[in-house]
Amino acid sequence: MTLFLTSSPSGCPFEPGPDIPVLDTRNHFVANLRAVWPDHAVLGLAIAADPYAYEQNDEMCRVFAQSFANAHLPLTALIPCDARNAEEIGSLLPQSGFVMLCGGHVPTQNHFFAQLGLPGLFHNYHGIVLGVSAGSMNAAHIVYAAPEEPGEAADPGYCRWLNGLGLTKTRILPHYQFIREHILDGQRMEDIALADSRKRHFLALPDGSYLMCSDGHEALYGKAWYFADGTLEEINEDEDVLPLR
Repeated sequence: MTLFLTSSPSGCPFEPGPDIPVLDTRNHFVANLRAVWPDHAVLGLAIAADPYAYEQNDEMCRVFAQSFANAHLPLTALIPCDARNAEEIGSLLPQSGFVMLCGGHVPTQNHFFAQLGLPGLFHNYHGIVLGVSAGSMNAAHIVYAAPEEPGEAADPGYCRWLNGLGLTKTRILPHYQFIREHILDGQRMEDIALADSRKRHFLALPDGSYLMCSDGHEALYGKAWYFADGTLEEINEDEDVLPLR
């Protein structure tokens, strides 16, 4: 398996962009995807964050299928995996040369991944996996589910640490250039993250940065911050590559 864990593969999702997203060429992202892409079109599977958002899931597949075609990364199709075909995951996953773990609400997606039995199914998967935002977060062994919806930061019962897919031990907080000054339930998101880092460490990635994981090796491409023990440190710059293990 080759794993790409992105904040976003196509620019900031909170800002206006083209109708068909353009895959981000910063930090060699498209070049690295092309380097591992098979020399033929493959079936793509997009595993949803919200299994009941059928219209949204279909539209996401439509636009990203075109994005990949425009980047000369050929897919025979990009099929949404949601509540409509969840029971087929055991046959869909082995047929798919490319899997997208979609963005959305982290706990909702985490619950759906567990329902699908994805942590076990991925043990024998050998294709390309692309995490997008929440999908990248839920790829970790222990997920940092940072509060994001109103009420979650103030809710003492909100669970910020979840069991994930176990594809990596690296925890990711995405869209950092956007969320660091964002106020949620009267608290600045960066302050929330700093407090949470006293329990477990994680990386904050802006859009355009990503992790590439293959054969037991992980590398960070682009700018990132390391949160641990209530402190943060910028650990890499754009266009630089930092091996993590």
